Amino acid sequence: MIVLKFGGTSVQNAERMDEVLTITEYQIDRAPVLVSSAMSKITDSLLLLSQKAKSGEEKEALQLFEDIRNRHLSTAEAFLKGDNLSKAAEHLESYFTELHSLTRGLLLLKECTPRSLDAIASFGELMSTTLLYYRALTRGIQAEFADARDMVLTDDNFTSALPLVEETNKRIGEALRPEPGKIIITQGFIARTKAGATSTLGRGGSDYSATIFGAALNAEEVQIWTDVDGIMTTDPRIVPEAKTIAKISYEEAAELAYFGAKVVHPSTIQPAVEKNIPVLVKNTMNPQGKYTSIEVYSNKPGIRAIASKKDITLININSTRMLNAYGFLNRIFAIFDKYKTPVDLIATSEVSVSMTIDNLTYIEDIVKEAEKIGYVNVEQGKSIICLVGQNFWQDSAFVERVFKSLHGIKVRMISLGSSDINLSIVIPGASLQEAVQKLHREFFS
Repeated sequence: MIVLKFGGTSVQNAERMDEVLTITEYQIDRAPVLVSSAMSKITDSLLLLSQKAKSGEEKEALQLFEDIRNRHLSTAEAFLKGDNLSKAAEHLESYFTELHSLTRGLLLLKECTPRSLDAIASFGELMSTTLLYYRALTRGIQAEFADARDMVLTDDNFTSALPLVEETNKRIGEALRPEPGKIIITQGFIARTKAGATSTLGRGGSDYSATIFGAALNAEEVQIWTDVDGIMTTDPRIVPEAKTIAKISYEEAAELAYFGAKVVHPSTIQPAVEKNIPVLVKNTMNPQGKYTSIEVYSNKPGIRAIASKKDITLININSTRMLNAYGFLNRIFAIFDKYKTPVDLIATSEVSVSMTIDNLTYIEDIVKEAEKIGYVNVEQGKSIICLVGQNFWQDSAFVERVFKSLHGIKVRMISLGSSDINLSIVIPGASLQEAVQKLHREFFS
């Protein structure tokens, strides 16, 4: 069997939903499970609705509710008819009633807990899959609707819940019976806690859901359908001539995702890795076009892709007390751990340590505590460029080529990952586009 996951742009309207069903039906002999995101922009609208309701902006909140309701009903009317239209409308109205009730509750309480936020955010996926299910029936496709919340069990860390793997696998195995000739339609992103409350896996979590289902069902492959031709050698908005990468390792894909590539969610990788299941990244608008296969291993040396990350802050801590001292780095990392602030890159010398972060929520507290250790200098407005590949140091000229191509651009920091698949550099944010273009020209032209 196979799992196909479709993102928001792939199901943004009736026409696109039909394309999704055509792609899935074409593979119906492979016992497909279709995992869908919410329609494009719907999750954003639901989160905005919760903000407006929490702030007591009744008119704006109720207008957002009506906009969401009308978009789904008009989509249903565009491609459903007769009994299927009536049943779909009834199914959707049950969600609208619940959403309206939650909205009224937020307006009354002027409060929105993470638990309430997840309950509201979940409606996007439930409504999009309802439309897909009834459209499949209208087209004469044998289909089954499955509520992911009955299968994916998580902890109660609302808005970024973690799946309880063993119980989730058991529930999926009991609930789903994929078979050739039938499409099972379910939701990405949403789940349920042990106490029965709706939870979500965080933004981008639909990819995670897809490989959770794939791993639980021992899928032959997981297909992630997006609006681009797989994973590109770099961001095509920066370099229009960027190319599709045919094959990439899980490890490399995870590095790219972490450092800014938007195609796959980093957590997507892990469930598939553990079961040795390939993940294919394909384009809904170009189903027969080029795509990327993410596989467990890669031993092909050389650079695979260039990722970048904007709005980075570089923190430099300098202290002569570092010299020959034990536990110095532990004290520094303890500060970042205390304020739950991840560090992207780190470089050290005898008397200084430099690190980058992209979360400034607690920057003042971090600096204040770090100043007890040494002199602290903070540089904002930086960017990270990450070159990902295999065995960089086998090519003695590799670093020379990197710096030669970046001639004239001020490099503030360089870091080679311990796994030898990631060379990262920190540069001024204003130089990002020029630097990526120069590096891509050097290594891919």
